[in-house]
Amino acid sequence: MSGPIGIFGGTFDPIHVGHLRTGFELLQELALGEVRWIPAGNPGHREAPLADPGLRLAMVRAAVADQPGFVVDDREVHRTGITYTVDTLRELRAEHPTRSLCLLLGMDAFLGLPKWREWQLIPQLAHLVVAHRPGWRVPQDGVLGELLAAHRSHHRDDLHTTLAGRIYVHAVTQLEVSSTGLRDIIVSGRDPRFLVPDPVREIIRDTECYARHGRRRP
Repeated sequence: MSGPIGIFGGTFDPIHVGHLRTGFELLQELALGEVRWIPAGNPGHREAPLADPGLRLAMVRAAVADQPGFVVDDREVHRTGITYTVDTLRELRAEHPTRSLCLLLGMDAFLGLPKWREWQLIPQLAHLVVAHRPGWRVPQDGVLGELLAAHRSHHRDDLHTTLAGRIYVHAVTQLEVSSTGLRDIIVSGRDPRFLVPDPVREIIRDTECYARHGRRRP
């Protein structure tokens, strides 16, 4: 394999077309060697996911199964205790000491970066690729403004020629889909068709992993 490893983490509760389209566009437009999907096991920065880790992992596997360049990494699901991105990046850097790593983030996640565990170390372990959508403003001041001033690159080739340390902001297609809104749809008994891949919809329907939190089945 050649090309940077894109790292797309999240609770994926559930994974949806917005995640997949973003990963696909970054895979192609940045010429990544792969996009590695890493479902969080026990995230420490938010409420516990509704679907259990095994089901969320199964949904991610089903969602990406037919896309070349998409790889599922289950390390965080099997890790004990709270899962932190910095620990995953340390492991991946040890496994791939000569390979560029690119942490793929939405702008909302990037704006929350200073709340992450040992966040200052993350640019030392990987590049940050920020998927930018209309309506979000790139920080100009504060700690993130300073971070961007010191590390921002406007050239995708930098992601290939260096191992870590750059921040690259890349526009992606705007899809107004969120896992929170999607869960509300499912819990209320409505059908998530066309918002999630059909294999994911089937898992949601067959396991009733979200319907149990509402009154009816999707």
